[in-house]
Amino acid sequence: MASITTSRFVNAPPAAVFAAASDLRNAPARIPSILALDVLTEGPVRQGTRFRETRRMFGREATEEMEMLSFDPPRSYSVGCESCGCRYRSDFTFTPKHGGTELAMSFEATPLTLPAKIMGVLMKPMMKKMIAECAKDLDHLADSIEKR
Repeated sequence: MASITTSRFVNAPPAAVFAAASDLRNAPARIPSILALDVLTEGPVRQGTRFRETRRMFGREATEEMEMLSFDPPRSYSVGCESCGCRYRSDFTFTPKHGGTELAMSFEATPLTLPAKIMGVLMKPMMKKMIAECAKDLDHLADSIEKR
């Protein structure tokens, strides 16, 4: 299993940061690496909401259908999917800190098949780049919230 964690301070209260971060319909406007996002479940975003996200990662476009696994405003939410023989999960937490919010993201990939386990070993050198990509997404999100 591969996992990474990164965080950013956002100069806004947790409720505002949570609302912006979980606003799936407007995510492409906040995070440039998200090229398109279609919410597939009617109504407000909540646990069980499914969505299809297309993003540029490592110079390539990738589309995944994901699900909101947990949704606990304004404290946390988790999204996940299964693809290419792996289970992916991203957890986001929103912690009050110094009059603002510590926004933390953890990502883990669990290989489910032998080919995915082999690829996981081969991909370990890419983890630093993956952390940098996730950190950049948090930077863009924080900047969009603080500019409001």
